[in-house]
Amino acid sequence: MEQLIVRLGSNENDVIHWIVCSPNEDDVIASGELAGVEDLSSLKDRAGQRPIVALVPTSDVLLKWVTLPSKAGRKALTAIPFMLEDEISSDIASQFFALGGRKDNQQAVAVISKARLQAWQKQLADAGLYCDRIVPDILAVPEPTGGWAALELGEQLLIRQDQWAGIQGEKNWLVQAINHHAKQLPEPLLLDNYSSLSEQELSNVLLQEQRVDMPMKILARGLQATQFNLLQGEFKSRKKQGGEFRKWRLAAVLAIVALCTTLIDKVALQQQLSHEKAQLSAQVKSEFKRAFPNAGAYRDVRATMRSKMAALEQGSGGSSMLVMMSQLSEAFAKSQVKPSSVKFDSARRELRMQAMAANFESLEQFKRLAEAQGFEVEQGAINNRNDLVFGSLLVRS
Repeated sequence: MEQLIVRLGSNENDVIHWIVCSPNEDDVIASGELAGVEDLSSLKDRAGQRPIVALVPTSDVLLKWVTLPSKAGRKALTAIPFMLEDEISSDIASQFFALGGRKDNQQAVAVISKARLQAWQKQLADAGLYCDRIVPDILAVPEPTGGWAALELGEQLLIRQDQWAGIQGEKNWLVQAINHHAKQLPEPLLLDNYSSLSEQELSNVLLQEQRVDMPMKILARGLQATQFNLLQGEFKSRKKQGGEFRKWRLAAVLAIVALCTTLIDKVALQQQLSHEKAQLSAQVKSEFKRAFPNAGAYRDVRATMRSKMAALEQGSGGSSMLVMMSQLSEAFAKSQVKPSSVKFDSARRELRMQAMAANFESLEQFKRLAEAQGFEVEQGAINNRNDLVFGSLLVRS
């Protein structure tokens, strides 16, 4: 699944790295850097309907293992903040404690300032980005097979030390930290190298060169190996509210018209419900005019409706306009492409339509989704107007 991954900074002016990719398919759609938080809103169009994951500096997060009593239950978990109180310089009431995995009686815990976590959430929300997962960047670095792993991201190094430990900071400072640690070891420190580090600048370190790739692409793949999310408890994201445009399909409108017509016949038999009959009759005419705005004058709405439905359903082999539109409904919904006019040629079994979309990528997504369902799609002229994209499409069954 394609997703947008954004690596935020500790400060608003820190460089923001981003990538749109499909980690499972090893496919990168786009990537880049932003000068700071003020430019974050430029990723809104990139995100589209894709899920968003935010990586944050591990220097702002404390990763700890906490030893719990054997057979510890939920009550023991609530005591974790007090068990770590001596290791945290600030008031534990101002900190948020997110739970990771558990091995035997060892519980993984991530500690972060509530204010810091709220600030990241606000930055994303102000940019119009809906993000329901935030992960410390170290946990996206591939876990080392033995020793440590180093990944270079801009001017910073991300050092993963094991499953639930790591350090992140400026490259020059971390090189000194690596050397200091390695000198204490009787054997060379094995370092899975995803960076530009060389053995000339390291002491008692054995580099194990890894596949050279974009740093954000490596982090995107590494995210697949962890389910951890800082957004828990009071910070857990709520489901996306609003923004879901109600989609009306032609088949649904016709079904409403048919239902209302049947109700009119029943109400007509009951003289005492004449008022309700009048209201339903007006509703039928309104729905009919919305479904067939060019129908012109008519005497019998039911007969006229049947005639219109028969015209739509002409053709054989199940290739009627209604069938094709129903089969294409998922492609319309996912791409958010909206047809402004539709013409159906039953002899050729094809739909010609003028479509409106937010951008060119939406039209391309519709084409891919329709072709995946067995349709042939040809794109005609495409142009921009009023921040929207208009194009002609030919769809054959």
